[in-house]
Amino acid sequence: MNKAEKKFRLYAILVIFVLLTTLLAVINGVNFTMVAGDADMLTQTLADRHGSFERKEKAPGDMQTQPDQPREKDFRMGPMGPDSPEMNESLRYFTVAFSGKGGTVETVAFHISAVTEEEAWEWASGLMKQTTGWTRGTYRYRVYKDRGTVCVTVIDQGRELLPSFRILIISAIGEVLVLLIGWFVLLAIGRKIYAPLEEADRKQKIFIANANREFRIPLTVIDGNTELTERKYGPDDQTRSTHRQVAKMNELVDKLGSVGIFDEEKMSAAEISLSEVLAAALDREKANFSARGIELTADIAPDVKVKADPEGMSKLTDELVGNALKFALTKAHFKLKNENGVILIQTQNDTDLPDGPADQAFDRFTTLQNAKEGDDGLGLSYVKQTVKAHNGRASAAVSGGIFTLRITL
Repeated sequence: MNKAEKKFRLYAILVIFVLLTTLLAVINGVNFTMVAGDADMLTQTLADRHGSFERKEKAPGDMQTQPDQPREKDFRMGPMGPDSPEMNESLRYFTVAFSGKGGTVETVAFHISAVTEEEAWEWASGLMKQTTGWTRGTYRYRVYKDRGTVCVTVIDQGRELLPSFRILIISAIGEVLVLLIGWFVLLAIGRKIYAPLEEADRKQKIFIANANREFRIPLTVIDGNTELTERKYGPDDQTRSTHRQVAKMNELVDKLGSVGIFDEEKMSAAEISLSEVLAAALDREKANFSARGIELTADIAPDVKVKADPEGMSKLTDELVGNALKFALTKAHFKLKNENGVILIQTQNDTDLPDGPADQAFDRFTTLQNAKEGDDGLGLSYVKQTVKAHNGRASAAVSGGIFTLRITL
């Protein structure tokens, strides 16, 4: 029960994490995209004004002060953001022009204190082959041609990016806090959520235990009376059939005793030779395969060892062999090998089932279309349960008339 409750909390926290991360990623992504868009608007405006916010028409190389000219009508101004009337005074930027084959460098505009003019020239020369983007983290640049020269404009967006970075940090801290709060809330209400299920599991197990005892008594009586009949009159087909049916019912009762809503089997762990366990299971049923006319083949790698529960692995291999014996039409093949540290157990048998995945065969009380009458649908359920307890995976599929069951450990 505790294991199922922990899984519920982990999955719930994972869902919260995915949703929060997606939401905050979208918010911060849009935020940074908008900052980049504002920066590109500024660099484009500078490019349209020949690299400078100066209120004059100035050619590269002409650094003489000219009388102020009226603001160009096509330069749109707004109350805030990149269109603010104060932007031309507060923006930190520089524009460098490169002309001629020799790459003569001229400063078109220089309104920044973080770098020297010589550093700006070197910086701009490294950006000449680019178009637009971020440089040195918080600087946005644009490379364009203007009156026969290649101009590089770089603007400092550190001040504009600061709120975005703060939002990013707040988002990360907020997400962690929400996850912690969510974990403790789930911890507090988890028991209440699982209490009804736990009670249902308890009642089911009590019912099964009582049913187990009630079944055992008549089965024991039937088996005993059959033995007395055999002693008095000798065994015949009817008595042998009764023994088989009693044994089958006893096996079903044993399986029902292990069924619960929450299975948390604690299996022991020891290093065992899985090669020997599987080979022994096949040897025990070899005669039965021959009696049914089923060709049994095996490809078992020698000395494949695994750290697992010996009883669990023995029962798992018995179920796999029994399943093949029950459902194979004419042939069955078993494979066991170690692939780079991953142990593969594979069974294949011919079948008349349609192609497609067949993982439903692992569900409790679920039988496939080729199930025999009286099949309980619990054998492969135990296989899946045991594989899961050993942190492995099990899958089943039908392809080309071949039923393949794969287990990796």
